[in-house]
Amino acid sequence: MTRSEIILSLSATVLFCGCGGAPGPASASGSAAQVPPSTTQTPTPPTLGNWQFNATSTVPGKPPLTFAGSVGRAGTAVTSALHVDGSNCFDRLTTISFTSTVTGNSTSLTSATIDGQVVTFTGNFSGYAFNGTYKINGGCDAGDQGTLTGVNVWNIGNNLSGTFTDSAQRTFNVVGKIAESDSASSDGSFGITGTTTFNTPCFSAGTIQPGTYPSGSFILGTSVALEAETSNGLLTFLGTLNQDGSGGLKGNYTVSGGDCDESGTADLQVAGAWDY
Repeated sequence: MTRSEIILSLSATVLFCGCGGAPGPASASGSAAQVPPSTTQTPTPPTLGNWQFNATSTVPGKPPLTFAGSVGRAGTAVTSALHVDGSNCFDRLTTISFTSTVTGNSTSLTSATIDGQVVTFTGNFSGYAFNGTYKINGGCDAGDQGTLTGVNVWNIGNNLSGTFTDSAQRTFNVVGKIAESDSASSDGSFGITGTTTFNTPCFSAGTIQPGTYPSGSFILGTSVALEAETSNGLLTFLGTLNQDGSGGLKGNYTVSGGDCDESGTADLQVAGAWDY
C-alpha cells in the first residue's frame, strides 16, 4: 500500500485457484466419492503499521478504552507496542507490548503484565481491520471485557494545509510538505518531518522535527502531534484525525518562545490521508 514516498503498512492478496485432476474413486453407487472440504483456515495477517483499537465494555460502569500504536511482526508472530487511553488503571505514557498466538482462524494478542494487569485481544484481522473482543485479567481493571474493533491508520499524506485561530479569533494559514516514517519507534509511534509556510507577520516558515510519543512530531493511532520550529518561537499542535478517512485534522495549538506567544485551535487537512 503506497500513498506517497512513505509507506506505513504492507498488505498481501493471495489468489487461490482450483485445478482439475483425475476423478476420485467411484463409490458403490457409481458416483464420484465426495471429499469433505477442509475446515482449517489460515488467519489473514494484519497490515503492518499504525493501528487504533476501540474497546466498548460490556461491564456496567466501565468506560470505553482506546489502544493505539504499532503492529509489526517478529518472525511469524504478530507483535504490538500500544498505549491505553480512557482508563484510570493504565498510564497512557506506558508502552504495552503484545505478542500473538494463532488458533484456527483466530488470532489472540496478549500483553505483558502492567501493574498486575494482562490484556488479551481475541478476534480476526482482515487486512486493514480487526474485529473481536478484549478482556483484562488481574490488577485494577480486572474483569473488564467487551467488544473490540481496530483499524489500520494509513499514511497521513504529504500535503498539509489549514487555518489557525487564536483566542481573539484572529487567523493565519499554513501550507506545507510532511513525511511520516515507515518505521515505528520502540514506543509504537511514527515520527513526522516536514517544512511549513505561514502567512502571519510573526513568522513565515517552520521546520517540523520528528519525535517519539509524547514529544516532538509523531502519529500514534489517530493522534497527531506537530512541532514547527520557526524564527520566532515554537508552534506546537496536538490533534486528532477524523475517523471518516477524509484527512481532516482538528486540535489545539500554542506558540511559545518568541514575540508572538499565543494559543488557539487549528483546522487542518492532510492530503492523501488514511483510509481503510
